Amino acid sequence: MKRILVWLFYTIGALSVAYLLAYLYLALTAPRITPGDPIEIYRDPDAPSYSMILVVAPV
Repeated sequence: MKRILVWLFYTIGALSVAYLLAYLYLALTAPRITPGDPIEIYRDPDAPSYSMILVVAPV
């Protein structure tokens, strides 16, 4: 039982270190966002426009 708890402790520690390394990697390689830059949203030009649909409430 004690050996299982030791392995569980090591596994949780290894997962937490892996999580911290992944977070550090993503934080250092993320693109820099500066205020005033336009937000680039890529949208399919053939997608339907949902803003023109009128919703009528049932009477």
